[in-house]
Amino acid sequence: MALTKIQTTTGTATPAELGRTLVHEHVLVGFPGWELDAKAPKFKRTEAMSRALDQMQELQGHGVGTFVDPCPMDLGRDAAFLAELSQKSGMRIICTTGAYFEAEGNTYTFRHLPVEEITEIYVKEIEEGIGETGIKAGAIKIATGAPKVSDYERKLVTAAARAAKITGVPLISHTQDACCGHDQIDIVTGEGVQAGQLLVGHSDGRDDFDYQQSLAARGAYVGFDRFGISLFQPDEVRVKNVLKLVAAGHLERVLMSHDSIMCWLGRPVPYANSFEAMLDMLPDWRSTHIFKKVLPMLREGGMSEREIETILVDNPRRLFAAGLAH
Repeated sequence: MALTKIQTTTGTATPAELGRTLVHEHVLVGFPGWELDAKAPKFKRTEAMSRALDQMQELQGHGVGTFVDPCPMDLGRDAAFLAELSQKSGMRIICTTGAYFEAEGNTYTFRHLPVEEITEIYVKEIEEGIGETGIKAGAIKIATGAPKVSDYERKLVTAAARAAKITGVPLISHTQDACCGHDQIDIVTGEGVQAGQLLVGHSDGRDDFDYQQSLAARGAYVGFDRFGISLFQPDEVRVKNVLKLVAAGHLERVLMSHDSIMCWLGRPVPYANSFEAMLDMLPDWRSTHIFKKVLPMLREGGMSEREIETILVDNPRRLFAAGLAH
């Protein structure tokens, strides 16, 4: 049965209560097998909590009310950590069920389970809670690789779509190289879920306005959600294409975030040998970057305050409200 409210790590919320929302950020991430790396620095929970708390408080200073962490279940997801962080900071945090794409996920178990059982697992984490924590997922993560969707990924996206249809929660996706967004829409809508319940993530991975506009034209949300990751794309290109989408009449399909990570489990190989080295390489890859540097660029490009609030407040609200029972 579809939910009537949005589920957070500490309770529920109505769409109107979300406020300014970052739709794709991370508190903790660890690639599968991170705990096997004896050379990696040991995870220090107290220090990680302090670091995350400082960043949450800084975000609150920019008016952010909700932080969506779509960490998949196989990349170090820690619902209890998120709930404690939410309680200590006062930030509303939403976590997800769902698994990562084949090349970088922990695939063995789900490869051998039928789509029906994976659907049931996702629904259980939404309706009953994650493990023994009682913390309920408020969205589903889907992920596809490049240049095409594998059979494994198709099975997982199908299961996610079926779970989304049952529960009404939104789907937040990962794409590689800004491709396969249309495949995601095809699978999701093929299972009877409206495109407006899907955020096609990392659609800013290439300078491809035609691709971005084509996703918006089908009714999906277009994720410009890697601001600050200059390794993949300069922010000037992301800003240019956001402004073009708005000018083309797709303001209500745009979502912005950073895909930032506050604390890394293990080492972020192959990108860098330490999290500190990675942050040095990407100095703007912080969850506050949009507010400090990107919004001024958008304003300079002619975006109004009302349009900014549509992207940061209204569009996330509509995404999370799309499948709720009324």
